[in-house]
Amino acid sequence: MTEQTATKESLGPQDAQLIDRYQDVHMHVFGKPLRVMDHGQGTRVWDVDGREYMDFLAGIAVNSLGYAHPAWVKAVSQQAARLAHTSNYFASRPQIELADRLIHLSGAPAGSRVYFGNSGAEANEAALKLARLYGRTLPGADADGTEGEPARILALTQGFHGRTMGALSATWKPAIREPFEPLLPAVDFVPAGDPAAMEQAFAAGDRRGPVAAVILELIQGEAGVRPLGADYVRQVRDLCDRHRALLIIDEVQTGIGRTGQWFAFQREDLAGGVRPDIVSFAKGVAGGFPMGGIIAFGQELSDLFTPGSHGSTFAGNPLGAAAALATLDAIEAEGLLANAEERGQQLRQGLEACGNRLFVGSRGRGLLDAVQLAHPCAHAAMEWCLDRGLIVNAVAPDALRFAPPLIVTAQDIEQGLAILADLPTDLPDD
Repeated sequence: MTEQTATKESLGPQDAQLIDRYQDVHMHVFGKPLRVMDHGQGTRVWDVDGREYMDFLAGIAVNSLGYAHPAWVKAVSQQAARLAHTSNYFASRPQIELADRLIHLSGAPAGSRVYFGNSGAEANEAALKLARLYGRTLPGADADGTEGEPARILALTQGFHGRTMGALSATWKPAIREPFEPLLPAVDFVPAGDPAAMEQAFAAGDRRGPVAAVILELIQGEAGVRPLGADYVRQVRDLCDRHRALLIIDEVQTGIGRTGQWFAFQREDLAGGVRPDIVSFAKGVAGGFPMGGIIAFGQELSDLFTPGSHGSTFAGNPLGAAAALATLDAIEAEGLLANAEERGQQLRQGLEACGNRLFVGSRGRGLLDAVQLAHPCAHAAMEWCLDRGLIVNAVAPDALRFAPPLIVTAQDIEQGLAILADLPTDLPDD
């Protein structure tokens, strides 16, 4: 996340006071907060000075049902009163039901299993650890971790998979990766969208050992909401099949209805019918409660995790699982997959048609979208919108990201577009 700033002139008195206190007691890993938020309802959120904002970011694709959705609030309240946490020495009904539901929604085959974590980074950590175990079964790999390097993991330039040490090893951005090196060995970066480069990376196995897995996002969110393209994903899948490598699809941001399907790999125009071996998920799955995880497709792969090989204290606890079940139920009952598709089209078409010369193109699927700017003024544009009651994200110097709650209405989109249409074209560059 790029550092954000807020000018004193844009802040109310309570915002200013509380932000100063925040700066005194919090490590400055997120930069200075833009506002101090107090409460929300639907697609709206209010700061501590009572100012209202329409949220076109949803906590960075987290608040699938917006704020204070009654079914979500009821489910979390009831579960909290019944059983919030047990540890993983025990199981709970919500935990079991959620895993079963996710396997079904993903279309995973018989024998597939779920591992729950608490975030997208934890989900990808689990995926990478499972890939390491799988890699030891490949011919030519270091089988027991005592001699040489393990089988390689291929990641893409511009990809983002998290900030913990394992996930960071597969995250491209040098500015956030290099200060913490050395990271995991045997992780190679391949130019995104270049099938010839991917083929060459696999061919290097003669010199450097086999490939255990490729990890990729179907839409590279932190790179500016950039789809890889279905043809490329099919080519990667074919290479994985030919070389007995796993395909890990990171759906932390794209999963759970964000692109108009339960998972983005289920969209023909993003994945071309490709099925992953491992899919990671997080963000929107529990509607704001911290949760993530992976689905391993097939029993042979699932069986590589054995008791004690991985774990997490809070993972899959009853409260988080109940929040996730309520979120999935509401998405299904309220037709929010179709709504994501329709409202996303409305947003992209509206951006193209609004006539603002600052906008030179839009892209995305469902309700994960971006507008390309004519010059690198995204932070100034974001702050301009915020001052007028619209939350958007400067995902790149020359692009704004939009990820509204899945409950966003046609009227909400029109109101947001009306603000965006008035963005000045002479904003200062970042």
